Amino acid sequence: MIEEEDQFPQSSQHGAREHGSEAMSEFEPGSPDTDVKPADSPTEQTVGVESIPDNAADDPIEGLGTLLEDLPEDSEADGQGAAEAAALITELSQQIETLQAQLKDATEQRTRLAADFENFRKRTQREKEEQEQKIKGDTILELLPVVDNFDRARSQIKPKTDGEKTIHTSYQSVYKQLVDCLKRIGVAPMRPVGEVFDPNLHEAVMREATDQYPEDVVIDEFQRGYLLGERVLRHALVKVAAPPEPVITSGEGESAAEG
Repeated sequence: MIEEEDQFPQSSQHGAREHGSEAMSEFEPGSPDTDVKPADSPTEQTVGVESIPDNAADDPIEGLGTLLEDLPEDSEADGQGAAEAAALITELSQQIETLQAQLKDATEQRTRLAADFENFRKRTQREKEEQEQKIKGDTILELLPVVDNFDRARSQIKPKTDGEKTIHTSYQSVYKQLVDCLKRIGVAPMRPVGEVFDPNLHEAVMREATDQYPEDVVIDEFQRGYLLGERVLRHALVKVAAPPEPVITSGEGESAAEG
């Protein structure tokens, strides 16, 4: 009897250990029936990507403000963090506005400088061309008396002998070369005879009463005028037609005397 009592506690203890191990196995980590998910803490909540507004990229200030409004306010710590974020956003917003104003000023200044440079370039080019035309015109103007002398010689000298004809032909060849050279650089002679008098091109040195030409028509040329492009190098000296004086008959003269 005593031996049986000694064995009972051992078996009882052994069974208890097995029962305890089974009970412990039910609560082992990784068991699908016993895994417990921790509750979401308010302080661990974050704003999801889906909560970012679509226009945040277009307006970073507005986007930051929207994110600030979406922050949780479940605790005093969150409220303090939101206040700090708001202060930071305000400071950054002011910096952005300052930089945007500086960028605008720099852009406007660059635009003004580019416009000033373009105007300067055009003005310089125009002044250069005008200076070139002036120098060219002044040089040609000094050569015009030489051309005038050739014209007079051609119209007045009538060679009679073979020697005179040879000389005449020689200087006429030189005259032709000079005229061709003037044409190549843009010099053109005026042909005023038969045209209406133009004070911009002609200088009237004489008026002649005639019924063969209308009034103010150029009927003769004393000195040829020249143009360089559209610029007048020298005005043409001309004679202009004037209306004929009325003829007084003897009867009209007697009636005028009696009156």
